[in-house]
Amino acid sequence: MTVQQQAYEAYQTWLNSPVISEEAKEELRSIGNQEDEMTDRFYKELEFGTGGLRGVIGYGTNRINVYTLGKATQGLAATLTAAHQEPSVAIAYDSRHFSPEFALETALVLAGNGVRAYVFESLRPTPELSFAVRYLKADAGIVITASHNPPEYNGYKVYGGDGGQITPETASRVIEAIRAVQSFEGVKKLSREQAERDGLLVWLGEELDKAYIDAVAAVSQHPEVIKAESSNYRIVYTPLHGTGNMPVRAVLDRIGFHKVHVVPEQEKPDANFSTVQSPNPEEHAAFEIAIHQAKDWNADLIIGTDPDADRMGAVIKNDQGEYFVLSGNQSGAIMVHYLLESMQNKGTLPSNGAVVKTIVTSEMGAAIAKSYGMTVFNTLTGFKYIGEKMTEFQKTGSHQFIFGYEESYGYLAGMYARDKDAVIAAMLISEAGAYYKSQGKSLYEVLQELYHTYGYFAEKLATRTLKGMKGVQLIASIMESWRKEAPTEVCGVEMTKVEDFSLGLYDLPKENVLKFHLADGSWFCLRPSGTEPKIKMYFAVQGESHADAQAKLEAVSDDVLARIDAFIEANNE
Repeated sequence: MTVQQQAYEAYQTWLNSPVISEEAKEELRSIGNQEDEMTDRFYKELEFGTGGLRGVIGYGTNRINVYTLGKATQGLAATLTAAHQEPSVAIAYDSRHFSPEFALETALVLAGNGVRAYVFESLRPTPELSFAVRYLKADAGIVITASHNPPEYNGYKVYGGDGGQITPETASRVIEAIRAVQSFEGVKKLSREQAERDGLLVWLGEELDKAYIDAVAAVSQHPEVIKAESSNYRIVYTPLHGTGNMPVRAVLDRIGFHKVHVVPEQEKPDANFSTVQSPNPEEHAAFEIAIHQAKDWNADLIIGTDPDADRMGAVIKNDQGEYFVLSGNQSGAIMVHYLLESMQNKGTLPSNGAVVKTIVTSEMGAAIAKSYGMTVFNTLTGFKYIGEKMTEFQKTGSHQFIFGYEESYGYLAGMYARDKDAVIAAMLISEAGAYYKSQGKSLYEVLQELYHTYGYFAEKLATRTLKGMKGVQLIASIMESWRKEAPTEVCGVEMTKVEDFSLGLYDLPKENVLKFHLADGSWFCLRPSGTEPKIKMYFAVQGESHADAQAKLEAVSDDVLARIDAFIEANNE
């Protein structure tokens, strides 16, 4: 049977199911004569990965909707009831299309299985969900979000009882339980009224918000300096139409920042993210409106958070007074330096402190951390692995967690959560700016001092988007080609080592990532995205100067990307 035939059978099953609503069937009938669309919706089931589900909103097995979410939740409920006597789950959601509806549907399926669901009464950031799981001592957590994906996407992220995203081992048990749900008829569900009456649907609000802001503010290093500088330190903030507006403003106000201008056009939640092409602080264009307003206001700093407020981007002025967007690696290095310097000056820096980063994150932060006597740990890409190390440290007492970060704008300090948090990152980068301004230095000058002290590091991320079933196959072919036939040199520099993380290197879980090391210390990495139809290429070099590092970076990336593009062109027929 061909893929198209299998998709058509699944399509007919939905049309004939008594569980599927008439509204859903109408949408499906409207695409019945569009073979490519029908095939893409039904050629597979939306895959539950280690982070949960993410996909385009719509009806079909390969789409995110109340039926695919219900089936996933039924499987999750089965694993929870098998492991706990009276399990509970905390649920949050963001500003995307159908997020409130998906959150409620998830809660009612949990309730139908006797699992208590704690649901936030309105949209909240992902890191607050991580905090809530720990605060409520819940057995799991769920966030309805697709992070910074385009508006047509939504998702379903699952967290364990420690507040971190579930690990591959736990995910495999959930996946097995989901597969055991043979049909939508097997999904149990209560009405909202009955769930509330039985105490299986509990709404969360201000108590959790206050506790969360308290926990974030407790990590502040120099409240006295911030208050002294508050009258002459100006911050422009954009929530990019997401969940960060209230918590970011609350924590900045708590620690003493009162000159905060919120971009009016991007302040309110908007599921279409109408003012930006992509609601992602990694994309420089997302800051266009904020930069324009910062110039008018002569702001010291611009900060932006993505829709579920787990990623933070920062914009600072250079030595010419022009605003430029910091990379995730640069922001991370500044925050590592600020935290460690502050703790050392106050005498609170532990001898067994640890900084945790991912294998695709710059080595600059590691060099800074080691200079303060900290141990640096590398994890696979994904903050769940950083959260896992935090829980390990807490259990064993081997190290005290100071800071964790990844190049994709994810940061965390403090032990109150187990996921990246744009709220605390916004607080720390603002604090660092005000603290160094009190010493007569800008964040740009601090960054240049770090380069002069630790080396001129430069990094770059490139992506290629390859959609649909053909795209999935092409990405797999690219990885297999580089795995089997790695080049012996890149831009004339000898290849010295290839690390294939699918083999489970360095006691890390197996993951489809390849890292290539060159003789001059440069490296690059190939990794399929776990949440988008993309292959990602990470590049990192170290040079004798900014110009030298940039030249090396362009040479390596140009060579590798030319080979990748040639492969895509030759095989994308």
